[in-house]
Amino acid sequence: MSDAELDELFRRSPAGEIPDGDAEGQVLVGSEKETVSDTVAWVAEAFAWQGKVFDREKGELRNKILPFGLKAVRAKVYKEPSWFDGKETIVLDYSKTSVVAQLVRDEIRSVAPGLYLGLVFWEKNKVLHFSLKFDQ
Repeated sequence: MSDAELDELFRRSPAGEIPDGDAEGQVLVGSEKETVSDTVAWVAEAFAWQGKVFDREKGELRNKILPFGLKAVRAKVYKEPSWFDGKETIVLDYSKTSVVAQLVRDEIRSVAPGLYLGLVFWEKNKVLHFSLKFDQ
């Protein structure tokens, strides 16, 4: 899918329920020519990002990175209007929980049972898409 098609899928999708548990993550690079997103995707792969582990009750998550599925880089999780389109979304907010990622905000929406599409913002600039897949 192109970046525009991924954006449209995000736009059409509901926020869904805040997830709980372990999700396999994948950086999605659109079919357009190389962009800043490709660089950010390369950084995510270089740090061996594997996904996220959500704790719905605590309203937080930790990212899974190698080696050994280390759980690091914590974020607060809550719903509010999206920076992308103003509609309700699930926000993964690193601004007060991570020195490394304090300028990063992720937004996710449910696109199918157990599958979420995400946007990554650096400051307020959208830089890439990612997916999260939960075991059903």
